[in-house]
Amino acid sequence: MTSPLNKARWQAGLCGWLLSTAAYGLTQEIRAVYIPDPADPQTNRFVNQTPQSGYCAIVANDCKPMSGVRIPVRFSSVQAMEPGHTLRDGAMFNFPAQWRSLEVKHVFTGETATVGMRIGGLGSEYVLSDTAANLTGDHGGIPNRAHDTLWGGRSWGSAPPPCLPAAAAVAGDDNYRFFWFTPVIGTCAKQTAFTIPWMTYSYLDVAYELQMPDPLKMSAGLYTGELTYGVGPGMDFDTGDNLLPDSSQVTFRFVLDVQHVLKVDIPPGGNKVALVPQGGWSAWLHQGRKPERLFRDQAFTITSSSRFKMFFECQHGGLQSCGLRSQNGGGAPAQVFLSVSLPDSITDSDGRPVRRQPLSANPDAPVFQPGRFLDRTMGTLHFEVPRSYVEDMLQPGQANRYVGNVTVIWDSEV
Repeated sequence: MTSPLNKARWQAGLCGWLLSTAAYGLTQEIRAVYIPDPADPQTNRFVNQTPQSGYCAIVANDCKPMSGVRIPVRFSSVQAMEPGHTLRDGAMFNFPAQWRSLEVKHVFTGETATVGMRIGGLGSEYVLSDTAANLTGDHGGIPNRAHDTLWGGRSWGSAPPPCLPAAAAVAGDDNYRFFWFTPVIGTCAKQTAFTIPWMTYSYLDVAYELQMPDPLKMSAGLYTGELTYGVGPGMDFDTGDNLLPDSSQVTFRFVLDVQHVLKVDIPPGGNKVALVPQGGWSAWLHQGRKPERLFRDQAFTITSSSRFKMFFECQHGGLQSCGLRSQNGGGAPAQVFLSVSLPDSITDSDGRPVRRQPLSANPDAPVFQPGRFLDRTMGTLHFEVPRSYVEDMLQPGQANRYVGNVTVIWDSEV
């Protein structure tokens, strides 16, 4: 038997960049999804689905395990850059390399989870007011050499500490594309050896690293949240007092999509459960000895990536057990009690293994939590009529049959 996505029912008959702009800033969407993978059940993590752009799209292996996006913020100098300039009047970068946290919230239930983010790399393309050769007088015919001369022999392909160089940098006549990694908080700066009347950074490439919540502990659905960084002098993305941005903030908008699976399969014929004594009916039929109990253990397989609860509904009422009715109308009423044993990787709300956990008809049942994605793993439903009811059900010389329907519900909407 297969089940719907969020709730499984079993009835037994018992006998016996998205990019948006505003005047003050930019918004970059970061989208990630969790979909259980039966081929890799041990891996329970979100997959970042945000298209990579900028440096990390071109040289993806250099950025791993980070991802990267290009943000269309432009920086322009407000005055000439002169040799001997102060730190903040030159080419400097101070970026938020530390971890920061944000809260994402389920769009319907309000349930929350925490995401961590850090900026692990930065890059751009600087564009000069003239060619590097004209600004320096170095006309050796190799753009790289003229750019190195402009910055006192210090190539932008070699990052100033505490930044670290990336694998690739590209020089043009009047422009230079660079990327640096930012392993720690600090200011990475370059000093010009010649006057630069003006220069710009055409865009902002960032590499980012994420710490994602455990999807197994989250309900299915969409979670959203935002983390905003200031851009400008003295702010999170600080490029000094000379090269100023045309946007004052960058907001990362997170959309996490949790797509859980809950599926329960009962073997063929498992929906008709016969309750019998230990060892069968021989002792009662031939010796008149009443059994201690009537019971049946019904196996099932469960595929689940989410926490869930279990409860039941009874044809003949009951809260802690379900009623069984005599078909000939002459027997005393009886009750069948249900419990469940679940795979080892599923625990109860106290972190204990689930072994013969009693079930009830209360929908506010205890929650069970998988420790990993389970794919067709065995569990057992236990049905039992205790001796106190068996004593009244069995009368010498009287044949009888007790029946009732029980619907067992696996519910991940918790």
